[in-house]
Amino acid sequence: MSEKAESSGYKGEALNALRKAQCQVGDIIRVTSKGKIYEGILIPRSETGDGKHVVVKLKSGYNVGVRITPNVKIEKIGKGTKPAFASPPLPEQKPELPKAVILSTGGTIASRVDYRTGAVRSALSASDLYGVVPELADIARVKTEIVFSLYSENLTPQHWSQLAQKAAEHIAQGADGVVIAHGTDTMAYTAAALSFALQNPPVPVILVGAQRSSDRPSSDAATNLIAAVQAATRAPFAEVAIAMHETVSDTSIAITRGTKVRKCHTSRRDTFKPVNATPIARVSNGEVTMLTGEYQKRDSAKKLILKPKFSSEVALVKFYPGLDPAVIDWYVEKGCKGILLEGTGLGHVSKYCFDAIRNAVNRGVVVALASQCIWGRVNMNVYDTGRDLLALGVIPSDDMFPETALVKLMWVLGQTSDAAEAKTLLKANIAGEFSQRTMPDKFGVEGEDSDGN
Repeated sequence: MSEKAESSGYKGEALNALRKAQCQVGDIIRVTSKGKIYEGILIPRSETGDGKHVVVKLKSGYNVGVRITPNVKIEKIGKGTKPAFASPPLPEQKPELPKAVILSTGGTIASRVDYRTGAVRSALSASDLYGVVPELADIARVKTEIVFSLYSENLTPQHWSQLAQKAAEHIAQGADGVVIAHGTDTMAYTAAALSFALQNPPVPVILVGAQRSSDRPSSDAATNLIAAVQAATRAPFAEVAIAMHETVSDTSIAITRGTKVRKCHTSRRDTFKPVNATPIARVSNGEVTMLTGEYQKRDSAKKLILKPKFSSEVALVKFYPGLDPAVIDWYVEKGCKGILLEGTGLGHVSKYCFDAIRNAVNRGVVVALASQCIWGRVNMNVYDTGRDLLALGVIPSDDMFPETALVKLMWVLGQTSDAAEAKTLLKANIAGEFSQRTMPDKFGVEGEDSDGN
């Protein structure tokens, strides 16, 4: 290694072995260890890694780390170039195709490996996404814009407002569909937020992400993005939805309503599942197939109603055995205007919390309740605990799961400071967040219980 070895991340035994073999990052090397041979490109080592391994990118695209021992042999078999990313040229636009806008916010779909740290970092712009997925040129005329470059855990309700306004701008300028590249961790929150903020949209607004970055062989970024653009420009519905893998394979992408979808697995490509609902559409082999007749229709004559305000003075309190009701009192004293209780079962919290809840309601705080159960719906008329909570003024959230209920409460209190009006809005079905009846599905409980839930 040269005098620039310190920037490669290698140190200790690994650095000494590479210097002895006169290998540079980017060279094609052969590493022989315990009778096995590994050939590929020498790539930088994470600066937080140990000094006992070299990392080789194999022809398969996967990386392998080899422990340096006295019996390990390293040979340089070719000279290469240091790994780097360069955006390919944009493909030619076809004027007869519909117009799609891709807004980039960051996240894995817009990320690649940072070989300095070994972690994934946000690096690609929306324009980069279009350049590396040339198939988009046959689907739509794509306009791109970077709104944020943030991991989704760093987004706040203020970002939701900005994103809603940006989407509204492009819709007003004649976009046939809007696609939002977003990190998956909080994508369901943003989808719910935009569902409330963008009412009566004339065209679809599709959020899309990836579980694996675009430089990995198993990346789902391109497949998801292509389907999202197809849905945004060709689907007959006009709602906010999420487009992600329906199964672990690449055969189909599920399009699920933004108020009815949740991330359910940390790493699987089919992590997003509909809750108390089914997907509204599926994209497979380039075709969009509707799976329900209940959806808002695409209509260029419709006038978008933009309501992008959200309140940050809202708290989520998850009930658990032994919860100190002083937590509720603290939020009230802090000035919260709304509290979502994440209760158990059909909608319960301990009776020891009742005094704190009563105090919150009496002081004008809007208190709502969602169930921790995910599937099913709140029914607070079954047991006396639920009836007592209703009597205290707690508002049931029906079959909204906690994330959507929390976002709706933030949105409601962004529209009004009047508690009575806020309660009315909470009970209104604004963006398909309520179902008239929760039916069992393959992700929930098979069959209903004796209470009809």
